[in-house]
Amino acid sequence: MRRPNARHRRSERESDPPADPDSKMDSFSIKSPQFKQNSSSRSNLFSKSLRQQPRYKFLTISLICISLSIVCYLFFAFFRQRASGDGRRFGIIIDGGSTGTRIHVFEYTIEGGVPRFDFGSNGHSSMRVSPGLSSYEEDSDRAGESLMDLLQFGKRRVPKELWGETEIRLMATAGLRLLNVKVQQSMLESCRRVLRLSGFKFHDDWASVITGSDEGLYAWVVANYALGTLGGDPHQTTGIIELGGASAQVTFVSSESLPNEFFRTLKYGNATYNLYSNSLLHYGQNVAFDSLKELLVSNGPKSVTGTSMKEVTLDPCTPKGYGQDAESSNYSPDSLSQKYTSTFHAVGNFSECRAAALKLLEKGKEDCSYRYCTLGSTFMPKLHGRFLATENFFYTSKFFGLHPKASLSDLMVAGQQFCEEDWSNIRSKHSSHEEEDLVHYCFSSAYIVALLHDSLGISLDDGRIGYANQVENIPLDWALGAFILQTTNGINGRSHGWITSVPSDSFSNLFLLMGAIILLIVVAWCVSQWRKPSFKTIYDLEKGRYIVTRISR
Repeated sequence: MRRPNARHRRSERESDPPADPDSKMDSFSIKSPQFKQNSSSRSNLFSKSLRQQPRYKFLTISLICISLSIVCYLFFAFFRQRASGDGRRFGIIIDGGSTGTRIHVFEYTIEGGVPRFDFGSNGHSSMRVSPGLSSYEEDSDRAGESLMDLLQFGKRRVPKELWGETEIRLMATAGLRLLNVKVQQSMLESCRRVLRLSGFKFHDDWASVITGSDEGLYAWVVANYALGTLGGDPHQTTGIIELGGASAQVTFVSSESLPNEFFRTLKYGNATYNLYSNSLLHYGQNVAFDSLKELLVSNGPKSVTGTSMKEVTLDPCTPKGYGQDAESSNYSPDSLSQKYTSTFHAVGNFSECRAAALKLLEKGKEDCSYRYCTLGSTFMPKLHGRFLATENFFYTSKFFGLHPKASLSDLMVAGQQFCEEDWSNIRSKHSSHEEEDLVHYCFSSAYIVALLHDSLGISLDDGRIGYANQVENIPLDWALGAFILQTTNGINGRSHGWITSVPSDSFSNLFLLMGAIILLIVVAWCVSQWRKPSFKTIYDLEKGRYIVTRISR
């Protein structure tokens, strides 16, 4: 039933000055007795909404603060990474060779996610100590001690503040590969103990004995990097033939079908290379020289000399006259010449030495299990393209004063003259050389001709072979090839420590940017929801219509 004073109250309100509709409705909706019929439901709902606002605001503000903190951190990390990418970086590789141990210290930068190397005197330095790690076979603890001088050299080259982030790796080669596994591990553990305390970044698996195939592959990489062919047409690359002290390595691109044990696939940039890579253990110059002496003692020609009618072995690989005056000179009983006199008689004949070397290279050929074997029982495809002959190939040609592009026939002439010259004349001509090194050049010249021409089939006048130990200012050392791969690329998806298929900076930068963008979107949404007004619809009984009123947050 309608109340009698309803019109009177309405007229009184209509005479009042107009007020702000929103504020009026805010006040009226709470205080007016005309809404008592719905107060039990609507007022409670509205009051609940108001009570929830402080908690909602707290959560929203907290989320915004956390999001902004994460965004700031990600941008800080991103720009810090970009800044550090343009700074100096260092890496160290220790080459545990058969005759000595050498440390290589590399300095490089990252530009646009790509490593930039300088293998000249400013970006690469090295130091070598002798003897090699394998000489400590009987006292493995001394293997680690032999690294101390090398580590001090590395610390002088790397700023102290960068020691903790400079990775150091020990890669041992043929000298340790010749030893049994138990001895290898004992010597490596000795080295690990020292490297852990070096101050550089090191993990135990960063000290290892690398395979001969890897060694050849690394040598191929640095040669083609230096020549500017790495990353280009496979048919324009240059093969590599190394003659080390304990092993020889042969690596080149081949289109033939290869046995799995000699087949390697290398991906660098957009190029893929199918490589033959093989390490010929026991075919290094020093080991071959010792093996030849054993071969001569067991199967070589003999001679009876001196008043004691003592039988000695004729040695065609040593210049005549060597060791003959050992007993009448001041040589100690343990000298090389004194020991030689008691067993061999030098006759200096290049042709006979070459024949003996070839016999050594063909040893075991009857056990060949492939279509054909070039060296002993080892398969090798036909050589294609250009080649660089390094290490002892280079040192021998340099000793004889040959041009880097000299042919095998030039080396053969020089070797023949040297082998057949009297030792006394040789000593006077090359007085600056150590006797132990000088006496090997007759054998090394004959061995190289037997290896490259008689075994591998390279003609005596072939111009494809160049003798070198560096290209421009880049040394052709396998350790440089290992460092290139370990900072830029991967081999068949295998992890080699530093090796990654794509520079890691690209992934981390992309992750940081994507994370920052996502968080910025979340923050913007939260802010928009926080500032967005909320509305409520109320039915005004007096006006007889619905009124939309705003609820502030």
